Amino acid sequence: MTADKKQLSIVLCATTLSAFITPFMGSSVNVALPVMAQDLSMTALTLSWVPSSFLLAAAITLVPLGRLADIFGRKKFFFWGAIIFTLASLLCSWSPTATFLILARIIQGIGGAMIFSTGTAILVAAFPVRERGGILGINIAAVYVGLTIGPFVGGLLTEQLGWRCIFLFTALFGFMMLLLILFMAKEEWQSANGEHFDFTGSLLYAIALFTVMYGFSLLPALQAGGLILFGIVCLFFFVRHQLRVPYPLLNIHLFRDNRVFAFSNLAALINYCATFAVTFLLSLYLQHIQALTPLQAGMILIAEPAVQASFSPLAGRLSDRFEPGIIASIGMALNVAGLIPLMFINFATSISYIVFCLIVLGLGFALFSSPNVNAAMSAVENKYYGIASATLATMRMIGQMFSMGITMLVFAVFLGDRPLDQAGGLLLQSIQLIFFILGILCCAGIFASLARGKIHK
Repeated sequence: MTADKKQLSIVLCATTLSAFITPFMGSSVNVALPVMAQDLSMTALTLSWVPSSFLLAAAITLVPLGRLADIFGRKKFFFWGAIIFTLASLLCSWSPTATFLILARIIQGIGGAMIFSTGTAILVAAFPVRERGGILGINIAAVYVGLTIGPFVGGLLTEQLGWRCIFLFTALFGFMMLLLILFMAKEEWQSANGEHFDFTGSLLYAIALFTVMYGFSLLPALQAGGLILFGIVCLFFFVRHQLRVPYPLLNIHLFRDNRVFAFSNLAALINYCATFAVTFLLSLYLQHIQALTPLQAGMILIAEPAVQASFSPLAGRLSDRFEPGIIASIGMALNVAGLIPLMFINFATSISYIVFCLIVLGLGFALFSSPNVNAAMSAVENKYYGIASATLATMRMIGQMFSMGITMLVFAVFLGDRPLDQAGGLLLQSIQLIFFILGILCCAGIFASLARGKIHK
């Protein structure tokens, strides 16, 4: 193997492992959430902050960190992100209280943002254009492999050793990623060396995103409306500021003048908003309504990501030959077909019914994800890879956060501070309503995906 091929292999391994770690942790934690709630005396609403705090921290910091990585070096930020993520995972494993766990998850989210904002950009910059779809397919398949083994490993660890071991296991993968990064080439893949960082824009961006997303989580409380309105005003001033500064945090023209990039991001936002809460909800349903163990629930939840992992590389290669937008739109339509039957689950729903829905969702997500990333990254110039990667990751995080926000809102209205083991029928009604809302959102996503236009000439 030549030195260049060896370096490309190391880059692929490091970025693929980074793509694996977070979904593995997230899907493992979802299975363990009911046990965490019992161990740390959490209500359904407090429990939903365990995944949401990570997503909120990552969403707020992704774009600023992606811009800093473009200026100072993507490899540098990739490395320090891996360190922060690994150390925060160790803190999570030690958490004595729910508050400590949520704070550790916030730190973990910041480390995760440093990884998300650089990993895809490094991968795209390192490999030639003709191999991009296939390489992205492998990278995204790693996401689904993490999602696939996460529920099983999480359920097994929770039953045998306790939920804290999930974070220790995640930290082990973090150390492996750090070793791979140390063997990567010294190249930093900088695309904006010498440009200035927009501190004012970063502050406006952080305030806008935090107030909107935190306000959304407080609904239907009265102060939620004020926070959301304040966030929208800050977002307006952020966009206005970005159009005036010479070195913006986020190039608004990427959205205003690039239809493919804009609608690829919108489609990603809607898709993750419509699908992220599925595993969280079904984990609660299987363990509290169907009375299954964490391991049994984990074995069932494997179905969706297993299909995703199997078909993502194929979907990536197809997007190199055919229009990514068409393939992604078919995937979104399949997601709708998987969500609609979940609206009707009840106390007597069979496990085979749940597994069938998960298989359809898995196929839909596989056909959507890598073609959508390929379309977005192929629509921008090399110098925008870092910010484009960070923007796509931000859309994913915001979509996931809104998915959890919808869940938290419905839980707040139906369950309030009621413990999960006393929720019973109200928990089931909440889950049914959330699946209905997510299904409607996913229908809108089909049109957003189709509206992007063509990238293949």
